[in-house]
Amino acid sequence: MSSRLKKYQETERMMKQLQEELLAMESDTELKQEMEFKEKLEALMAEFGVAEKTVLQIIAPEKYLQSQGQTSTKPRKVRKLKVYKNPHTGEVIETRGGNHKGLKALKDEHGAEVVEGWLINDDADNKKTEA
Repeated sequence: MSSRLKKYQETERMMKQLQEELLAMESDTELKQEMEFKEKLEALMAEFGVAEKTVLQIIAPEKYLQSQGQTSTKPRKVRKLKVYKNPHTGEVIETRGGNHKGLKALKDEHGAEVVEGWLINDDADNKKTEA
């Protein structure tokens, strides 16, 4: 049997199976209610000219913020600026977090405790971020 014919028969079988599932779903009363609700809600939104996003903001503002990648309305606190100076090379690294590539490399090479000893100021220049 050719691969085209085999693929056709398999696709036809899957299509029949999906049609049967669809017919079973159409007789589900809960699904009918959900579909009716959705249609009425969409009609109401169209009548008032309101977008889905606006409805979500009205009904569940917390969930809307989460769906937008925000967990609260408060702005994120600015981390303290830390400045490290390598005594061997004179290299200066300024960072507000521990995920700095150069800082990680220094900690891997010299050890985290040693590099923390190279901290020359802990947020002494925070005025830049507040101004």
